[in-house]
Parts: sequence; structure tokens; C-alpha cells
Amino acid sequence: MKEITQSKSKHFATGLAALAAFTLTTVAQAKENTLYERLGGKKAITAVMDEFVGRVAADARINSYFAAAAADPQRLASLKMKLVDQICQASGGPCKYMGKYMKTAHMGMGIVGEQCGALVGDLVGALDKFKVGEKEKSELLGALGPMKSDIVEK
Repeated sequence: MKEITQSKSKHFATGLAALAAFTLTTVAQAKENTLYERLGGKKAITAVMDEFVGRVAADARINSYFAAAAADPQRLASLKMKLVDQICQASGGPCKYMGKYMKTAHMGMGIVGEQCGALVGDLVGALDKFKVGEKEKSELLGALGPMKSDIVEK
């Protein structure tokens, strides 16, 4: 009887150790997911950027800055691709943003804080449409936030 009890205790302890190892591995894997992965990868980022560009084009507060790109399908496609790459890279994805530095791209445009805020609002609206979680939204905005000082001139 003592041997059976010891055997059960040994199996229980082994099972408990395996469960603990599985749980710790699962928790570690969950922590390893990048923002890029949690956003849904490049396909999801592309969908959000398509929505975002549409919102910007309809936003009278800022759409004049994008009129030339919106009028030329090739430039518009290039802009969208750069936005996708920028978000992909900023969120820990495999993409490399190959566009201009933000300061160079926006130099002389006279962008003010309210206009930058309008752009961020359009991005938040696009993220909300696709039901991006508050944590991911906050992390993404935090990753993009430092660009504001390179974009806003006044």
C-alpha cells in the first residue's frame, strides 16, 4: 500500500511539474508576441492603413496636405506602402521603412499641433473600426508619438 501511495505521489508531482512548465512556457510565449503580431501582422496593418488614408482624404482639416498624392494613384499606392512599412517596423515587424525621415518629409509644410492631432484622431478611428485593443492602440501611438516633434513646426 505504501508503494502505491508513493507511486501516486510521484506521478502527481511529475504531473504538477509538467503542468507548471507548460503554464510558464505558455505565459512566456504570450509575453513574446510583438505588437506587430498582436495587431495581426502585415495584412491587418494594411487594412488599417487603407482605412486611415481614406479618413485622412475625407478630413477637411488636413486633406490638403495629401491632395497631390490622392490625385495620383501611383503616389497614393506608394504612400500607403510606406505607411504600412512604417507601422510594421514601429510595431516590431519584419518590414523596413524606406521613406524619408519625418523631419525631411514634413519640412516647410507649416504643420501645427492641431493638424497633427487630427491625423492621430484619424488613425485612432481606423484602429477602432478594426477593433484594435486599447493596449495595442496605446503601444502603437506610444511608438509613433516621438515623430510629432519632427512633423509639427509651429
